[in-house]
Amino acid sequence: MIKFLDLQKINAHYVNELKEASNRVIESGWYLMGKELASFENNYAAFCNVKYALGVANGLDALRLIFKAYIEMGVMQKNDEVIVPANTYIASVLAITDNELIPVFVEPNGRSYNLDSSKIEASITKKTKAILTVHLYGQNSIDRHMVDLCAKYDLKLVEDAAQSHGALWQGKITGAIGDAAGHSFYPGKNLGALGDAGAVTTNDESLAIAIKALRNYGSHKKYENVYQGSNSRLDEIQAAFLNVKLKYIHEDILGRRRVARYYLKHIENTLLTLPEVLHDDGHVWHLFVIRTENRDILQEYLHKHSVQTLIHYPIPPHKQEAYQQYNHLSFPITEHMHTDVLSLPISAFMTDIEVEKVVEVLNIYNG
Repeated sequence: MIKFLDLQKINAHYVNELKEASNRVIESGWYLMGKELASFENNYAAFCNVKYALGVANGLDALRLIFKAYIEMGVMQKNDEVIVPANTYIASVLAITDNELIPVFVEPNGRSYNLDSSKIEASITKKTKAILTVHLYGQNSIDRHMVDLCAKYDLKLVEDAAQSHGALWQGKITGAIGDAAGHSFYPGKNLGALGDAGAVTTNDESLAIAIKALRNYGSHKKYENVYQGSNSRLDEIQAAFLNVKLKYIHEDILGRRRVARYYLKHIENTLLTLPEVLHDDGHVWHLFVIRTENRDILQEYLHKHSVQTLIHYPIPPHKQEAYQQYNHLSFPITEHMHTDVLSLPISAFMTDIEVEKVVEVLNIYNG
């Protein structure tokens, strides 16, 4: 079976350094908010070319804390609206509703899968305070029109950069383009920890100061609490692991692009719709997502031919039971997309033989 993502195989490439990092943390006797975290925050800030990178417990918390900080700072208030793509993973929406803000769903572009900036302005109201744009599947989602809309209506541009480590737009890395960004280092991400982990990046000093407190019970000084915060701290051991893997992120991106280019060049089956690439340096291929009618038949066919695939994502947020208040809404592009997307295996460590096998099997599929 060609695995969708073989984490054992991936982490085997770093195993000695990971073991050294683990031993260093264990022997240090310091497991939270220490030197490893400070080192990773400095290194990741440098990678993104931002002033501040703040480690938190996971990618969802990174987004939650951004909006919570804006509320504490008086930039937003409860019941303000945040524009968000309708086809995102539910975490993007949870970050909004957990802060008692209102998500306003906007359709994506059906080929790039990202928020269609031409559809945003029609959804802006006096209550709109931010656009939460999602760099879905690893492709930058920001364009000039989106940036201009934020300037025109005085909106915060918040990036969900959970899947896009290293993607570029006009020379800037995602996570450094908007006012703030949430990053996930879930094990399956391009930059993956060996457990849950996340970060916020920003150039806004006031926002960074607020988030530093909010992630640590609302406290800058022990036992003195400025905010009603939370416990969302990036462990020393995960920070140490991430420092190891960050050194190889550019190699990982090149490896993923190698696989993606082969797919794009050699998949010739007209029953399949391949993803649109707007700019080569703007896509880091966290996922390679195709579209087809009768998606479930194709997935079963691939499984029988020893190719593992996943669906990202089968149900859009507005149709989830958790958001029954939005179940009546209709977003045809999103809903159709969720019935026909299928993610193919992709990683920097797939062999040429594996990549060629996936293409061969796809090209003889006849529905």
